[in-house]
Amino acid sequence: MASTLGTRIRTLMALGFANVARVVWYRTRLRAGMHPVQRIAITDPPVGPFFRATTTHVALPAPTGWRDSACYFGWKQVAIRNPPDWFFDPFLQVSRTGAQAPWWKIADFGADGADIKNIWELSRLDWVVQGAQRAIAGDPAALERVNSWLASWSVENPPYSGPNWKCGQEASIRVMHLALAAMLLQQSASPEPSLVALVAQHIARIAPTIAYAIGQDNNHGTSEAAALVIAGSWLDRLGVREGAQWHRAGRALLTERAQRLIAADGSFSQYSVTYHRFVLDTLSLTELWRRHLALEPFDPPLLQRAAAAAAWLGALVDPISGDAPNLGANDGVNLLPLTDADYRDFRPAIALASALFQPTARGTITSTAQAHLNWLGVPATAPDTASPPRASQLFDDGGYAVIHRGSATALLRYPRFRFRPGHADALHVDLWRAGENLLRDGGSFSYAADSATQDSFVGAPGHNGIQFDAREQMPRLGRFLWGDWLKTTALVPPIARLDAVETAAAYRDRSGAHHQRSVTLTDASMTVHDAVRGFRSRAVLRWRLRPGTWAFEGAVATDGTHHLMVSANVPIVRRELVSGWESRYYMQKTPISILEVEIAAPGELVSEYRWSA
Repeated sequence: MASTLGTRIRTLMALGFANVARVVWYRTRLRAGMHPVQRIAITDPPVGPFFRATTTHVALPAPTGWRDSACYFGWKQVAIRNPPDWFFDPFLQVSRTGAQAPWWKIADFGADGADIKNIWELSRLDWVVQGAQRAIAGDPAALERVNSWLASWSVENPPYSGPNWKCGQEASIRVMHLALAAMLLQQSASPEPSLVALVAQHIARIAPTIAYAIGQDNNHGTSEAAALVIAGSWLDRLGVREGAQWHRAGRALLTERAQRLIAADGSFSQYSVTYHRFVLDTLSLTELWRRHLALEPFDPPLLQRAAAAAAWLGALVDPISGDAPNLGANDGVNLLPLTDADYRDFRPAIALASALFQPTARGTITSTAQAHLNWLGVPATAPDTASPPRASQLFDDGGYAVIHRGSATALLRYPRFRFRPGHADALHVDLWRAGENLLRDGGSFSYAADSATQDSFVGAPGHNGIQFDAREQMPRLGRFLWGDWLKTTALVPPIARLDAVETAAAYRDRSGAHHQRSVTLTDASMTVHDAVRGFRSRAVLRWRLRPGTWAFEGAVATDGTHHLMVSANVPIVRRELVSGWESRYYMQKTPISILEVEIAAPGELVSEYRWSA
């Protein structure tokens, strides 16, 4: 009990007492019915029209998402009614209770595995932006459907009742999408009254709970600040009294959040590639809106952190596939799906942020990324004339060592937790070659999954690392909270040698287990040395393999082309290929093979992954 109490105290200190106080005070006032957000004046739902028929036409490829079916989390196509059922969960095939209760009385997760995000997805209003794009590309019926659906949404989700009003960040995403659609349609200067009313209802929901968003130290603060900037400046131009105040508050908060949550090396507080894209797209869209309204430029600290965040994502993304290591939490968010690029193609976000915040940067722009820029009227960065080899880099503020050799890239993830970690992924290694992810991270799957399923993704079994004594690297304190955050005890930055490049790191957990890992990359292989000690009975090394048919040839695991051999200086008590899962998209899981190697005594293991004979 004492250790549990100690863990909780240490974790509260790491979270920051100010943040904890913000969250506790927010929840206490909600339960007591005393929070200002519970006393917002409720106005009638606007019924449209929200957008006028457009006279703007361009010859650009319009996205096909949300045209013939609903697209959930960037992958799941679902037949859709016209208008949709705003409370339908396509994964459980049930329609939830509609907007009957105040939002603060509604739970995020149900006992039957219900996930409120499955309801929220339809109400993020991606389809408003894509409908506007199709109208601009010559399909007037697309805008008629946008108006019809928005009218239905507004009536079925009256302020401030039902699950779709529960989250300030979700309301902020809607504001950003409504503003983007108005900008694309060139209707922001003289919007329809119903659109103005809908935006005002949303910003009135967001503003009173901004302290809670700050207390999260994550993208809630950046997205809600961005919504205040966008909606506040817009409403101010339209003569709404509170607009200027919201704009000033949002601008100050966005600058403060960017400086706090994005490190000097570009690492973001959530240690996640998809959430990193979200905050980067949020900053990009806010900068686009600032330019659209010819507002005063943002302060240099915000611009510098945005440029660093763009460089960070560019360093982790594979240039051939556009994908990136499946690091950290992932709820399926994609703020700017302006093309039919795959959800896991991060190149459009990098191209946009680089053009806005790194105007002197050079890079190769794919056709999809170029279309993304064209829709937003943003010139691309200067193209590469001769792409140099990618340089190995250390992002020590966030705990990432990225090494390159020939066509191969390896990422070593080590613990630098200034903010709460989302995954127990200390010393995880990701391996890529020629656009393919060879050794992979497990992903997140679902925030509403039972604890055993969650741990198989976000816990130690979901990563390419070592698990000691069948326990987690850090104790679980809640669905989204780990205790006793790990710290790196040794670090060797990337070192380039004549025929290889290498890096290394180590940590010691609260129970005394010690893990030191070095990664060496050559033209034909990756070798990982693991030294472990301080555990009680067993240490299990896991390698999550690329999809395929894997089998043993002697002690070597192979799919016929690639080969993985693990040796040790102590007896190996188990060497086994087991079936597991990975999740590259929210609410999706696919089978993979996992090589598990177990030892029962302190020692060293050597893993050699070869892709050439």
